Amino acid sequence: MIRILGIDPGSRITGYGIIEMRPNQAVCISHGCIKAQQDTLAERLKHIHLGLTDLIEQFAPEEMAIESVFVHRNVDSALKLGQARGAAIACVALTSLPVNEYSPAEIKKSVVGRGNAAKSQVQHMVKAILGLHKSPQADAADALAVALCHGHSRDLKSLLPQLRSSRRNKRWKST
Repeated sequence: MIRILGIDPGSRITGYGIIEMRPNQAVCISHGCIKAQQDTLAERLKHIHLGLTDLIEQFAPEEMAIESVFVHRNVDSALKLGQARGAAIACVALTSLPVNEYSPAEIKKSVVGRGNAAKSQVQHMVKAILGLHKSPQADAADALAVALCHGHSRDLKSLLPQLRSSRRNKRWKST
């Protein structure tokens, strides 16, 4: 069993989702949004940092996953998003948790099955996979999707060495 913190960064709203990966099941522990409504970017980044620090102390995740930067049409928005990501990554890195990054397409493909899925599809699948009574707010659903993507990816990564060695053994025996 592993507890994962998923983060969907934003300079005004940072979504978070905390799940536990249990054998054959993902369980939602908590989800929500850190709403940074302060006037300056520096104050908003501080609010994000403090909010994530509280979540880490309260829920004790063992790993963290975050959405990687994607190109925005608006350069100013992309820079602010990058700074919010940086604040989140620095906060988590200070606790020595492993940081894992996934592209938006990887996350959507992992949860919905298509890398170009709409936000509403992500919300629907997160609700279904985690057995939630109602769809989480979009930013929280995205964060839960990041955590699910990492949970599924880490399971596959742990199986790869076994698969490789079993293939080698079969090849050796068949020759």
